[in-house]
Amino acid sequence: MADAIVLITTDSDMVGDAAERIVEIDGVRDVYSVAGDVDLVAVVSADRFEDLAQIIPQGIAKVDGVAATQTLMAFRTYSKEDEAAAFDLGGD
Repeated sequence: MADAIVLITTDSDMVGDAAERIVEIDGVRDVYSVAGDVDLVAVVSADRFEDLAQIIPQGIAKVDGVAATQTLMAFRTYSKEDEAAAFDLGGD
């Protein structure tokens, strides 16, 4: 599984419209509107890292109102649920 966090800057009057279009793209799990240097944050998952090339530059970046994207590739996931499961299996 390949995961990425995409930081998205939009035209100021297109935040909501862009978010609604982005969340409909296959592979986009969630889209958050945020305060700060960017307008939206998208969580993207694909079967392979190569698939992210279709989802992000060919999908998200081409949505009307998207001015720029910055992609953070996830190498490893840490979560409370994963930690609890490992302990249940005898991991440490």
